[in-house]
Amino acid sequence: MGMRWNERIAMQLCGRDAYEQGKAMVGAGEVEVLAWNDETGRGEARVGGAGGWRVVVTWDGEAAEAICPCSGETISSSRCAHAAAALLAAGRGEGGEPVRGVSYAHLLDPQEMEGEWREDVRPIGTSGRRARKETLPDEQLFDGMLELFRERPRRASGARPLFDTRDRLEVQFLLRPVPAGGGRSLLGIELKLGPKRLYVVPRIRDFLDRVDRGEGCSFTRQFVYDPDLHCFPPEADTVIRQLIWIARSDELLRDLPAAAASGKGKTERVLPLPPDAWDELLPLLQQVPSVQVEHGSVTAMGIVLTEDPLPVRFRFERVKEDVRLVVQGLDDVVVLAPYGLALADGRLTRVKTEPLRRLAELKKLLPVGDEAAVPIPGGRMERFLEQALPGLRQLGTVEMTREVSDKLVQHPLKAKLFLDRVRDRLLAALEFHYGDLVINPLEEAGEAPDSRVVLLRDGERERRILELMEQGAFAHTDSGFFLEGEEAEYEFLYHIVPRLQRLVTVYATTAVKERLVTGTAAPKLEIERGERTDWLAFRFELDGIRDSEIREVLRSLEEKRRYHRLSDGSLQPLEGEAFQQILRYMNETGVRASDVYGAEAQVPLIRGLSLAADPDPGGAVRLGKSLRRLLDDLRDPERLAFPVPAGIEAVLRDYQKEGYQWMKTLAHYGFGGILADEMGLGKTVQAIAFLQSVLPDIRRTGEPALIVCPSSLLYNWRNELRRFAPEIRTVIADGDRPDRHRLLAAGSGADVVITSYPLLRMDEELYAAQPFHTLLLDEAQAFKNRTTQTARAVMRLAARHRFALTGTPIENSLEELRTLFDAVFPGLLPDRLTFREMTRESVAGKVKPFLLRRLKADVLKELPGKIESEQASELFPEQKTLYAAYLAHFKEETFKHLSEKGFEKSKIRILAGLTRLRQLCCHPALFVDGYAGSSAKLEQLLELVDDCRASGRRILVFSQFTSMLGIISRELAARGIPFFYLDGSTPAAERVNLCSRFNEGEKDLFLLSLKAGGTGLNLTGADTVILYDLWWNPAVEQQAQDRAHRLGQKKVVQVVRLVAQGTVEEKMVELQRHKQTLFEEVVQADGEGAGITEADIRQLLAD
Repeated sequence: MGMRWNERIAMQLCGRDAYEQGKAMVGAGEVEVLAWNDETGRGEARVGGAGGWRVVVTWDGEAAEAICPCSGETISSSRCAHAAAALLAAGRGEGGEPVRGVSYAHLLDPQEMEGEWREDVRPIGTSGRRARKETLPDEQLFDGMLELFRERPRRASGARPLFDTRDRLEVQFLLRPVPAGGGRSLLGIELKLGPKRLYVVPRIRDFLDRVDRGEGCSFTRQFVYDPDLHCFPPEADTVIRQLIWIARSDELLRDLPAAAASGKGKTERVLPLPPDAWDELLPLLQQVPSVQVEHGSVTAMGIVLTEDPLPVRFRFERVKEDVRLVVQGLDDVVVLAPYGLALADGRLTRVKTEPLRRLAELKKLLPVGDEAAVPIPGGRMERFLEQALPGLRQLGTVEMTREVSDKLVQHPLKAKLFLDRVRDRLLAALEFHYGDLVINPLEEAGEAPDSRVVLLRDGERERRILELMEQGAFAHTDSGFFLEGEEAEYEFLYHIVPRLQRLVTVYATTAVKERLVTGTAAPKLEIERGERTDWLAFRFELDGIRDSEIREVLRSLEEKRRYHRLSDGSLQPLEGEAFQQILRYMNETGVRASDVYGAEAQVPLIRGLSLAADPDPGGAVRLGKSLRRLLDDLRDPERLAFPVPAGIEAVLRDYQKEGYQWMKTLAHYGFGGILADEMGLGKTVQAIAFLQSVLPDIRRTGEPALIVCPSSLLYNWRNELRRFAPEIRTVIADGDRPDRHRLLAAGSGADVVITSYPLLRMDEELYAAQPFHTLLLDEAQAFKNRTTQTARAVMRLAARHRFALTGTPIENSLEELRTLFDAVFPGLLPDRLTFREMTRESVAGKVKPFLLRRLKADVLKELPGKIESEQASELFPEQKTLYAAYLAHFKEETFKHLSEKGFEKSKIRILAGLTRLRQLCCHPALFVDGYAGSSAKLEQLLELVDDCRASGRRILVFSQFTSMLGIISRELAARGIPFFYLDGSTPAAERVNLCSRFNEGEKDLFLLSLKAGGTGLNLTGADTVILYDLWWNPAVEQQAQDRAHRLGQKKVVQVVRLVAQGTVEEKMVELQRHKQTLFEEVVQADGEGAGITEADIRQLLAD
């Protein structure tokens, strides 16, 4: 065989991955050399057996090349293993006997192989479409798909600064104009590269695509680009990367007209550059040393960007009685209007838009040639020079004979604008002065007084002046301009005249000047805390405006008018930043123009508290010293440094002392607040510290503090007060009605009265008539619904200081937060309609100083973690049958009621049905009479309890359904497992005792109802929390978890949710995740709707 080459050539041509695969194919005997011709240096091999690929191979004694049809329509790859296999086999002389003298002209076109890709059959590295539509054999299809989806490592195309052993290629960029049709031109770029000799990239888009994909491509027999062997210089690589982005993002410029090049091949060598990409590409090209700019026969090295005159010459010559204009060099200039450039002599010249437009039109008007002439009749020469000469000078160099130049006269333009106001009309007269000559631009142009001279006018400046006058909405006659309407007059006087004054001298009559305000100082607003601490005083200073008019000016400002007409007829602008800042502060504090009397206004202090976010606004607004001090104190409560009572200071952590300072600061200014620390951070002890600090004042006034809490926490509060502040005299207002009334009416001498929300409802009138020193509302979410009797009773309580304690100030709706603040700080938030229009951000800003929330993760770095997980169980067959039947019936009834009665009227029925579905998940015996089977979830719970006990873990089990807790109790008792039990029927005093006994280790299992045991209890003796069934709102479950994961916990807490697979419980988990976002935007929170919504129902019942 007449051809031999080493393996490196095959690796260089096909790439390392393809080479390794091809070598394996040769080793496996899958390659057969079918033919070889020594004279032509061409041969053919079959790869992959009888139905495999037929690969054509060429060899010129120095370089090899291969063409495989797999790079056609079906497979797009620049690394062909079949070609590598054929090259290796042919190079070694393996396979069948070579057939000498066979012609392969039908397979290979020698002319195409010299330097450009073929269209139908492509060499290695191309990714074109197959020329013929054909069905591939299964084996070939399999191999092709395998090749297509093979992951290949990609090498960066640019050279690395260190340890890059690849050959660095030389790269040259060629910029040249590309005809784009309609006489327009674009800039195009070509690319050459190579190791020593430079090769033209014949199809630039294809090449850039391959570079981007980390693939190689063949140029000639002597050069194959391979990213594993070659790299680009860093500056050139940056340009190539930008060209890749251009090629991918601008498909509109792909198909240029035939005039773009003399042939298809040349057209494909050029990448048109979009004008909007030019500004970014230009500085990159300027960093590359090998850039050429080509135009016609001129090729310039590097990019020269200039603003020098173009090489166009305009020469005026006398021809007998007439004159002609000779134009030279116009054909040597290419107008690149989209780029704001012109190209001439290999240099790019920046040209302004209007001259560039005229240059393009001039090229269309004049015939093609080195020189063109425009005849100018002698009698019209002056007019021509006057109108055209200034523009010609912007396009090139103007030459003229002395006889012509002597006729030119040039004076600077002095433009004058005269303004008057007559019968509610604004009149204007415009004059252009050139020396002694005065021109009215509205009159027909005429000859200069001396027809022997030519006046060179400043046409550009005249045009700009007239354009501004047109913007002023003037109508005009032959002699002048006039304008009607106050809005148009204001726009002209205050917005257009200042721009005109840079071009003209303005003369205005007294009638016009009276429309302009005389004040020069910017408006000011001072806000100060009034002598009475519950008022804010506003003082407006509007220069040149009488105090009696300030209210109406502010009313126009509120109505978003651009100006206000004062009583003297002048127009006061209201668009400036100073007035807009004043308006923002008026809106922020709720001040209205109707509140202003003279230059002052007073509003309740509470309206200005949201200014704490920006206590030093600057500009037109100044906050008084007293107000700034108050706002600084709200922003940093520790500034006042109230002493912590000695008896409790030692037990308070640093963050609890901060909470105490916050409560004291709010109380100092007579404000209320919500202590919203996460459960387990000790809100109770912070409140007790506050009560201890005000104890002398409580005893001095004879007004006790009142603590309202859930029934389950009555004795917990008493015990905590005895523990941390034993000197505080405490009484629980319980017992029968006569005893409660007698205790409150006669006065018990107690410093603190503790009652529950149910007892408060019963004794509403009695509590409403009793003044209290401090009101503490524990677990304040209990009255989140303002329509309930509990909420109404809370709102009626009178106290000097009011605080709510809750770990979940928002559970379902932002409206709940407004209810809590109405109880502790009435008036802070607006009425319901206004509140609903507020953004979450504005609500958060308003309540921020008065809502304190800290998270365990932020303040208790030593608190052990919490691991949450879900355990799924599949319903037992008998459970599943019952569940499926009930679900089908329930869905039919639900959608029927929703369509007929709507959600609100059907809500109770729907929630009852959902409860039945959840009960079926827990245990069908909860509502199916006579059900004798078991429950998958119950069996799962019992196994989990056994595992936990065996591991020494101590467990809390929560369920919403007390009947389910009963079933669990019976199963545990039958197994001899001891446990504590607590639900809503457990007396309050006994609850505290049960918790203490559990925490002391008496038993390892505690069954609790979700509502009764989910708040207020301290059960840090547990390290495992099992939620047997799910609740609609994650905040309720969070409260249950925090019985164990709270201050005092020493172990990691494991939280397990039991979920019945394929049931409504899985949908509830998704619903919970949605509601969890409530805390993340206001407190951490807000949500739409109240509780479950119709959208929630449809989601729960969706298939």
